Amino acid sequence: MNEASMSIIACAFDLDGTLVDSIHDLARAANLARADAGLSPLESDRVASFVGDGAASLVARVLADSHDAEYTGSDIQREGMLSFNAHYLAGLHIATRFYPKVLATLHLLRERQVPLALVTNKPERFTLPLLRELGIDTHFDVVVAGDTVSNKKPSADPLLYAASRLNVPTSQLLMVGDSINDVLSARAAGCPVLAVSYGYGSDVESLNADAVIHSFADLCEFLDLA
Repeated sequence: MNEASMSIIACAFDLDGTLVDSIHDLARAANLARADAGLSPLESDRVASFVGDGAASLVARVLADSHDAEYTGSDIQREGMLSFNAHYLAGLHIATRFYPKVLATLHLLRERQVPLALVTNKPERFTLPLLRELGIDTHFDVVVAGDTVSNKKPSADPLLYAASRLNVPTSQLLMVGDSINDVLSARAAGCPVLAVSYGYGSDVESLNADAVIHSFADLCEFLDLA
């Protein structure tokens, strides 16, 4: 076992961009919300660049077509949020797929009785039904959605909550994600962190994670479980 992983006894995972590629379903719902507001559709890659800070931020950015947009509760944003909610809930799992080796690796971790947490900025109203549709709702000992605790990633709060529920020290809880929010949350909580190179994050090598993995199966090698 390598030095960085010697003390790890539990794992926490981001969802979108780490376990699953959900961008096509997110983009479809986002563009239907834009259409309801009389706006033209955006490319999926553009929508992907707006993902990571929760549904309200996504809706604000999609409606404005700007990463700088913030959700302020304006009439158009509230209408857009209602529209996005309806369209996304109606199609959570049309095109959403696991990234390669994710399911087999999660199964192996469960077999080895590694405590697992899901820590996502996706609201619970989307997270829990999506996990059920994906068939992994029983894989995690704790699910921390974007509205489970007061502050989302990059705050330390979601990982502190997960560690508390798992009854493990944060120094022994590995966070695995694809974005700067995952790394910042882990650093703030005192967790080791891996970044995946295949997700929605940009310039992953510069995020200062403890390591970057290029396949989810590499997690097993990192933890010496292969």
